[in-house]
Parts: sequence; C-alpha cells; structure tokens
Amino acid sequence: MPFNLFVVLFFVGGWTAGRIAARTGLPSILGMVVYGLGLRFFAYDAIPDLLHDLDPFLKSLALIVILLRAGLGIRKETLMKVGRAALPMAVIPCLAEALVLTFGYHHLFGFPMQVSALGAFMLSAVSPAVVVPSMLDLRERGLGKRNEVPTIVLAGASVDDVVAITFFSLFLMLATGEGASSAADTLGLVLEIPLSIIGGIAGGIILGFALAAWFKRHHERIRATEKTLLLLMVAIVLVEIGHVLHLAALLGVMTVGFILLERAEPVAHELAEKLGKVWVIAEIVLFVLIGLAADMSTAIEAGAKGLFLIFLGLFARSIGVMLATAFDRRLRLKERIFCLLAYLPKATVQAALGAVPLAAGVSGGEVLLSVAVLSIVVTAPLGLILVRIFGPKLLS
Repeated sequence: MPFNLFVVLFFVGGWTAGRIAARTGLPSILGMVVYGLGLRFFAYDAIPDLLHDLDPFLKSLALIVILLRAGLGIRKETLMKVGRAALPMAVIPCLAEALVLTFGYHHLFGFPMQVSALGAFMLSAVSPAVVVPSMLDLRERGLGKRNEVPTIVLAGASVDDVVAITFFSLFLMLATGEGASSAADTLGLVLEIPLSIIGGIAGGIILGFALAAWFKRHHERIRATEKTLLLLMVAIVLVEIGHVLHLAALLGVMTVGFILLERAEPVAHELAEKLGKVWVIAEIVLFVLIGLAADMSTAIEAGAKGLFLIFLGLFARSIGVMLATAFDRRLRLKERIFCLLAYLPKATVQAALGAVPLAAGVSGGEVLLSVAVLSIVVTAPLGLILVRIFGPKLLS
C-alpha cells in the first residue's frame, strides 16, 4: 500500500475508532488501541516499511508531548504536597510486582532466576502512555484536586519506569553473561537508578531555566507555534542525550515543563494550549501504534499460565500501591483505591522491550515476548475502562 494512502487510513481510522469508543462511554484511546490491533490482524502485510522505521521516533515524540503537558500543569506547591506519597508510589509497587513475578516465572515456566527477574521487571513497568493522558483528563475536569491524586500518579509512574528499565538492563546483562561479573559491577548498575533519576531531573532543570529566560526575553517577538516547535526540539535532544548517558530523560522532559510554569507562567500557559492541539494528532499516533505492536497470535501463545502470571503480578502491585499510599495519611481509602486502578495498565515499556530478550538470545525469550504482548492486550483496556468508570466516583 502506498505510504500516503496508509497515512490516511491510519489517522482517519484511528480518529473514527476513538470517536466510536467515546460515544459508547469508553475511553477514546481504547478505541484507537483496538483499531491498531485490527489493523495489524487484517492488514499487517500492507503496512509500509517506512512506518516500522519511524515507529520508535513517533512513540517517543508522542510521549514527549504528554509529559510536557503534564509538567506544564504541575506547580511547585502541588509537587511539595504530593511528594510524601509520590516517592513510595514510584518504588514500592514496581518492586513488589517484580518480586512476585520473578518467583512466578521461575515456578511456572522453570526459568533460571536471572531470566525470571528479567521478565519480571519488563512486565512490572506501568505505562506512562496510558496513565498520563487519563490523569491529565481527570485533572482538567477538577477531579482529585483535594489531595492532588492525579499528580501523585503522574509523578510516581514516571519514576516507576526508570526503576523497572534499570533493573531490566541489569538482569539482561546477567542473563546474557555480559557485564556485572562481580558484586561491584552489580552494585554499580543498581546505583544507576538514583543517578539516572538525578541526572534526568538536573538536565530538565538546566534546559528549563535556559528556555524560560530565552522565552521571557523574546516573548513578544516569537509566535506561540514557534515556541512550541522549539520546546519539542529541545525535548527530543534531551531524550537522545538521556539514551546515550542512561538518564531518566522522560522525567527530565516533565521537569522542563515544571520549570517553565514556575519561571515563565504566561509562556507556559501559551505552550500548554498549543501542545493540547498537538496532542490531538499525537494521541492517535501513539495508541494506534501501541495496538500495532501487540501481536494477538504471540499473546495467545502465552496461554493460561501467562494470564495467571499477569494477574498474579497485578495483585502484588495492588498490595504495593496500598502500602505506598499509606505513607500519606491525608489520602482517603477511595483515593488509594483509585491509585491502585490507575497503576494497572501496561503498554509502553512492554511494547518497547518485549522482543529484546529474544533478540539477545536469552533462553525462553519467546515466552517473555508472548507474556509481554498478552499483558498489553489485557491490562491496557482493563486499566483504561476501570479508571474511566470508577475515577470520577472515587475522586469526587
């Protein structure tokens, strides 16, 4: 199929599916994911190779847009208020799920412990692509404002991914016999987590201050569209630097938005409005691509054991969320249950890392891929629907 014609099919189909889902009371992004699944199932051979080449960049750009929007809506006072709950939410649920999944992989599939831990941390990451838009929507509707619950979830989910990906990298090295040959090497890789987070935030602060000063100086001479374009390009550069230096670049992107709101508020509001319009396109791109990444035949191969493992992990994650939110006594039980529901969806990390163990020659890599794909198919719709149905009731 010609690329131009496929682009029309991609956007018109994704937009239509989103509208149909919204009309039935479901999240519009769920309709887009389902459309991507259908497109892969019925027309995978017609997908141009160029789309596969652009896939990582397009997903990254869409994530940058939603994280900038998130950062541009978080004030310093709000961040200080949610810090007590956000930090435990960033670590405890991920580690609780990964611990249970490690033993689950080991006993259900007979994998060595390092391969089991590799699959566990890949599966334990929450999806910012699914969580962030849902939280932004609830925040814009004024829900959860009493204790800034959507912001707690936003902040926690961003760091949750850093923890999961760093431990995934560690166990990938152990499973393939590369690096981490001594206790010192292993300790060094574990220490990458705080260093990655600090480095990502520091990079975001530096770029945020630089952009705020420049935007304030040239505020009247540069159109809002040009400011938005410059912000997106700077954010893309930050993400690329983060990949090279192993920094939490996406957390840095959110920090850029936060600094802009603190240092150049009129410009920040201008940028937030423009990014809201960009998101109309980026939303379709991101969620149709997530659907395209999920191969149903591969998911089915995981079977009943894979499904049991996923729900076992979600149960452990839910206990972790309840423990993490207990650190902030201001949170009511309803709000803690909402955090539990918001932390269910998997998609972004699983789609990006699912095939990595198989490509690296890890024994059992095909099973890890199957379970990762199954987790996207099951948890992304489940989490979206539960947040849409119960979110307003639990946060009102």
